[in-house]
Amino acid sequence: MSNSPDELTAVDRVERASSRKGFIALGVIAVLAVIVVSFFLQVSRINRPVDYANDSDYFKYGSIGSDVQGVPYWVFRAMPDICPADLPGGFASLGVIQEPGMPTPIGFSMRRVGPVDIVGPNCGLCHTATVRAAVGSQPMIYTMAPAHQLNLMGYFKFLFACGRSPNFTAGNILNAISKYTSLSLIDRLTYRFLVVPQLRTALIEKGRKFDSITANRPEWGPGRVDTFNPYKVLVFNLDMKNDTSIGTARFMSVWNQAVQEGIWHHWDGNNDSLDERNFSAAIGAGVTLNPPSFDDKGLERIKQWLMYQQAPAYPFPIDLALAARGKPIYGKECASCHDPSGEHFGTVTPIARLGTDPERMLAFDKAMAARMNTIGAGYPWGFHRFRSTNGYANHALEGIWLRAPYLHNGSVPTLDALLRPVSQRPETFYAGNDVYDQKHVGFVSDQPTGNGRTFQLFDTHQKGNSNAGHVYGATLSDDDRQALLEYLKTL
Repeated sequence: MSNSPDELTAVDRVERASSRKGFIALGVIAVLAVIVVSFFLQVSRINRPVDYANDSDYFKYGSIGSDVQGVPYWVFRAMPDICPADLPGGFASLGVIQEPGMPTPIGFSMRRVGPVDIVGPNCGLCHTATVRAAVGSQPMIYTMAPAHQLNLMGYFKFLFACGRSPNFTAGNILNAISKYTSLSLIDRLTYRFLVVPQLRTALIEKGRKFDSITANRPEWGPGRVDTFNPYKVLVFNLDMKNDTSIGTARFMSVWNQAVQEGIWHHWDGNNDSLDERNFSAAIGAGVTLNPPSFDDKGLERIKQWLMYQQAPAYPFPIDLALAARGKPIYGKECASCHDPSGEHFGTVTPIARLGTDPERMLAFDKAMAARMNTIGAGYPWGFHRFRSTNGYANHALEGIWLRAPYLHNGSVPTLDALLRPVSQRPETFYAGNDVYDQKHVGFVSDQPTGNGRTFQLFDTHQKGNSNAGHVYGATLSDDDRQALLEYLKTL
């Protein structure tokens, strides 16, 4: 016979109460699960980039498709707080440009993917520069210019170091996010059980691959990137253990693309298709291939906007009389290769004649060209115009004042140094400063720190960093060199 309620022991009552609480807890969990599943069913098909009415803003902040599998926005905001030891000074210490009132720095687009806002790099990250007239002055921002101040390698190293850090936990991340926004219960559950674990796994895996790409190679340093070696690991899954190639080169300007149509692109002139150049750059920025995540509309919009955008004018005083004296010197020393009307414009000058560092050219050999031409097979945009060359391409000098440091590997800090014999060029200098050197035409390169940043020492003795070659103009008199420098400011 069962006991009446009055005859239950204290233990029996506790056990039954605990059982009821357990059923209630299970019921709550079940209800929450239904809510979460319903929520995800509603939002799982959302894939919507943030749009911008202004083309210049779209270049700086619009999507090219790398944000489909980027970093969740609120985690991106919080990471410098989570891992401060890995990034003293925050993103600004890397030369990333933050405009007032914008949710992301220049060069990062945002897209709503399912229930989460995702950010990823775009064209503006590597092609927007800052220039200061003096230490402490407000920076002038120039889109389409090489981002000479940007330490892109430092950005990736920070992401992967933070992803590996014991600080990278859901609890720490949610606490850090709470400084910037208040997440809903469902969002908090999403971040705790899905977003953070998946992101940590991805960062650790991509960090391992990044380490294999950069091992035993000089730092990229500000304003530079190894353009094609990452493809070997990230796209073609090659083992870099015995690969000693160095493909590091500085960022290029991207204004006035109309003059680039039909000529050979990239530093070594390895492709003559603007579309293939643009799509390969998008892959380098993080667009995925399986399946392709290109934002076709965004890429075409950027392409059309860049076609006729002119290089920015030199923002400081120019001695026009002296510049006029320099124009015929330009015609004699530079125009045949660098003027659109020149005989050799858009062609490749053999390394045997040019004499500059060969590593970037050697890194893109025939085998690499053949691999690149397999990308996109079966798609309308599939690559087929890549080739290997024996030198470096001759490009226009528009806005050359803003394209320091010089040569393909950024090994010469100023135009004045470039127009001198190799023995008179600096063997080491600091890269990344945005204070302009009006006298020598380039950026200040003899200071290790400035404007709250620490700059990186560039050593021309390291493999891939040679400052030799391109000795055109090296025998000019001091007066003629000054006249040519003044004219180059006008381009």
